[in-house]
Amino acid sequence: MIWRNKYVVPEEEATCAGGRSHPAVMFQTETHISCLFPEILAIIFSYLDVKDKGRVAQVCAAWRDSSYHKSVWRGVEAKLHLRRANPSLFPSLQTRGIKKVQILSLRRSLSYVIQGMPQIESLNLCGCFNLTDNGLGHAFVQDIPSLRVLNLSLCKQITDSSLGRIAQYLKNLEVLELGGCSNITNTGLLLIAWGLHRLKSLNLRSCRHVSDVGIGHLSGMTRSAAEGCLTLEKLTFQDCQKLTDLSLKHVSKGLNKLKVLNLSFCGGISDAGMIHLSQMTQLCSLNLRSCDNISDTGIMHLAMGSLRLSGLDVSFCDKIGDQSLAYIAQGLYQLKSLSLCSCHISDDGINRMVRQMHELKTLNIGQCVRITDKGLELIADHLTQLTGIDLYGCTKITKRGLERITQLPCLKVLNLGLWQMTESERMR
Repeated sequence: MIWRNKYVVPEEEATCAGGRSHPAVMFQTETHISCLFPEILAIIFSYLDVKDKGRVAQVCAAWRDSSYHKSVWRGVEAKLHLRRANPSLFPSLQTRGIKKVQILSLRRSLSYVIQGMPQIESLNLCGCFNLTDNGLGHAFVQDIPSLRVLNLSLCKQITDSSLGRIAQYLKNLEVLELGGCSNITNTGLLLIAWGLHRLKSLNLRSCRHVSDVGIGHLSGMTRSAAEGCLTLEKLTFQDCQKLTDLSLKHVSKGLNKLKVLNLSFCGGISDAGMIHLSQMTQLCSLNLRSCDNISDTGIMHLAMGSLRLSGLDVSFCDKIGDQSLAYIAQGLYQLKSLSLCSCHISDDGINRMVRQMHELKTLNIGQCVRITDKGLELIADHLTQLTGIDLYGCTKITKRGLERITQLPCLKVLNLGLWQMTESERMR
């Protein structure tokens, strides 16, 4: 790549102050990109995607040296297939300052990774089905203070034994993903509560053996055995069928720093549990999707408490109706995101809610089949800050209502799946 600069003095300007003329002056320079300082090249390369970062390193020695600057690779996660020995792999990653690794397939020992990257900060093993307690035990044999994020989602052979290793050697862990690890039990949660005091995010999705006892351990309710993970800010209990309202009582008492709580598909919790959650002043996001025992009464409890939620999802809760929208308008009016898909709400409920929800930016009412153009008109008149709305499967709305919605000044996302224009509208 070459930049050319040329400057020529026109003849009419080629006259000195004393009236004497001189030959026209020409100044020309040529600058190649390789003349740029390595720091400048590194800044340019930092904007490239991962594949192109690797390609520029193959152009020439100057580009290779610049592309290996750590600022170029800041925040990049290396995605690796560990199939055969590669002596240059980990030295190359360390030279570039890469500290995040995702293992796409694991045919070698996990200890190969840990030994090769002693300063590793993030290790993603999601979907490594052949990872066992034995393999993880051989890898975690001493303290790894740099490791902050560990993802073991869908590693179905992992049991409480591995959690004991993690609690012993990964004391600085902040994020632990265990979604789909169906062999984890309350004993494993006790080990986590004993050793991981800096944990901020824990995902227990579909850990079917976890019950109220385990949540009590996490919440510090069994101080004689473990202090608990009292720094937790995000908890995912999705599809943990053994949890009841007692778990919510434990959470509300012990985890007062919690900001995000996902209880979707937890059929064992009920309206009574919402009384406990309503006192959690730091809670920002609550997901109750497909919680069959949550009704208008539960929403009333949430609205009457001291919550300041910015996000609420009660989609597919069959017992949620128009009365819930009235409660939301009274006590949860600061919401920025509200999901009500497939709830039994109507235009009347929309009318009760919209005048108070001045901060709402995302509204999901897909499959709410009682919503008509009247409801859309109310939304268009009052929810002027909306950036996204889901109307999937709202079969009673027509072109007239959609025209009003599309006039919202901030609207960027509109989902109209399954909507069809009527025959009369086509004829217009």
